[in-house]
Amino acid sequence: MPHTRRQLIRTGLQATLLGTGAVILSPGARAQAAVVTADLVVYGATPGGLAAAIQFRRSGGSAVVVDAGNHVGGMTTAGLGATDTGNTAAIGGLSHEFYRRVYGKYNGTPVTASSPARFTFEPHVAAAVFTDLLAEAGVTVHLGRRLATVTKAGNRITELSTEDGQVYRGLMYVDASYEGDLLAKAGVASTVGREGNATYGESINGVQLRDKHQFTKPVDPYVTPGNPASGLLPGVSAAALAPNGTADGRIQAYNFRMCLTGAAGRVPFPRPAGYDAGRYALLLRYIEAGYTGPFFNAVSVGGGKTDSNNDGAFSTDDIGMNAAYPTASFAARDTIVAEHRTYQQGLMWFLSNDTRVPAAIRSATAAWGLAPDEFTATGNWPPMLYVREARRMVSAYVMTEHNCRGATTVADSVGLASYTMDSHNCQRLVVGGVARNEGDVQVGVPGPYQVSYRSIVPLEAQCANLLVPVCLSASHIAYGSIRMEPVFMVLGQSAAVAARLAITGAVPVQQVNVTTLQGLLRDLGQRIDISGNSEIVIDSRSGSGVTRAGTWLSSTSIGGYYGSDYEHDGNTAKGVNRLRYTPALPAAGAWTVQLRWTAHANRASNVPVDVVHGGGLSTLSVDQRASGGQWVPLGTFQFTAGSAGSVLIRTEQTDGYVIADAARFVRA
Repeated sequence: MPHTRRQLIRTGLQATLLGTGAVILSPGARAQAAVVTADLVVYGATPGGLAAAIQFRRSGGSAVVVDAGNHVGGMTTAGLGATDTGNTAAIGGLSHEFYRRVYGKYNGTPVTASSPARFTFEPHVAAAVFTDLLAEAGVTVHLGRRLATVTKAGNRITELSTEDGQVYRGLMYVDASYEGDLLAKAGVASTVGREGNATYGESINGVQLRDKHQFTKPVDPYVTPGNPASGLLPGVSAAALAPNGTADGRIQAYNFRMCLTGAAGRVPFPRPAGYDAGRYALLLRYIEAGYTGPFFNAVSVGGGKTDSNNDGAFSTDDIGMNAAYPTASFAARDTIVAEHRTYQQGLMWFLSNDTRVPAAIRSATAAWGLAPDEFTATGNWPPMLYVREARRMVSAYVMTEHNCRGATTVADSVGLASYTMDSHNCQRLVVGGVARNEGDVQVGVPGPYQVSYRSIVPLEAQCANLLVPVCLSASHIAYGSIRMEPVFMVLGQSAAVAARLAITGAVPVQQVNVTTLQGLLRDLGQRIDISGNSEIVIDSRSGSGVTRAGTWLSSTSIGGYYGSDYEHDGNTAKGVNRLRYTPALPAAGAWTVQLRWTAHANRASNVPVDVVHGGGLSTLSVDQRASGGQWVPLGTFQFTAGSAGSVLIRTEQTDGYVIADAARFVRA
């Protein structure tokens, strides 16, 4: 007999309390039996996969996690410590519990449902949190198991086997890999690359030649400057630029998220085997043209360490070198990963050691090094390449730009996403005789939006017992917003609850009662509704809700910003430059207004801010030399529903750079 909602949750609490501890089988270690059986088989030890297994164990079922690699926790424990959160109010359930536990690790406090969350962290802290969660739930993780075959009976998976001969059998399966290998071997439809705008009526899909992470100075791309016949410098494609919005098979670039430190014990950047200074000839020309950086960013995550990501036209993204990765063999992927490692390690070596690089740049780069207490098993280098995008399932519902912009809503929501529609560059080519990057898109969303249950399950005819919370059904540009680790955990938990319902109801995952599923998710603290939003965040790069006068410049020089960057007034045109945030508030009442900026000694200490609210106009002054990288409350005000209220940042008579990063409105 199927369990009721309350019975399922009670069983889950008992399973948590009675967990026998996590078992992690390292590569080469054998399972106790030739066939491992569990109610749920999860392929992929990513945050989404771990969340699925933990939730399933909490609900009383058995679960095993199988991963092709040697690493537990995906990118969350592999250097991505500056979490791409979007609107934190959209993060609920087990995902939010993870970030509350991070806070507890740093503060040594018991974790409760009302504990604060912390979204920036050192890799080893994230690993410790996952270790606790896995142990409490009693989840077994098998590492180094590369998927070989999938066996089906009709439209149901019966077992999967790995290259070492191990067999895994379950009632339900979750593909939580970053690559979508299980769904592909199960015969589920998928796609790779960018759709054209016309496919789903979008506006920012396909080829996109834009101004972010773009060359700011003209750089000749030819081996002999001015001579196309001499050939192109390394990293520059000979492909012709297609019109904006055109479909192609390209994907956004990958890199390693480095955990750096400036402490005395830092590990100097290694000179990789196979280092070739010629790979950075284009970068050298860029520097000789006057570019001084940044060459990577350094977002603080605690402990004097960073999450360092791509920043600028020529940075840690190995643009265009990942094209074959999504559908490649494991051996071919190993080669691609090694190529990316050599490129990025070589880049850091080049910037800190090559005597052709100006001394100021060399010394600034060498002031950083690898954190000596992170990733000790891999020479302090991140253990995973950041696979931002690979296969994407094509199911009965494809998430698109229309969902991200809030123009389309769904009735079968199983989670919320809220991050900027974000694609890194896909290729570097020649446009007008100079090097240009193509593919970078950074367009904000107006608020949290719903992710459809149909987008995480295949067509029933293709597979009736598989859920896909990571390589879900979405267009390239929509996936760029959804593809964030907190969302993967949200969808992984939702997939596990759906799998439990499918087992207890003896139905395909496509026929799970969505109303029952949503009720269970709400009871578990999952946030699936947008009508009752208690928090609205407007980033300066949001597609709506932002108006500006004068000239505002993008920067990522100082860490702690919200979203992809922050803007500043250039410390000029005082009184002319101004920027206004206008929220679309869902309900009248008291809302607390908060502002965010990045702090530095060159900031203005007297920035005037006008809050327009139901009671009139309140003018305040904020000091942007302090309180950077946090939400600073301006006060609580009464607002009417809709877009009557606003926050205006002015620059009149300010004594330094004025920063516009983001504004937040929290229901009081």
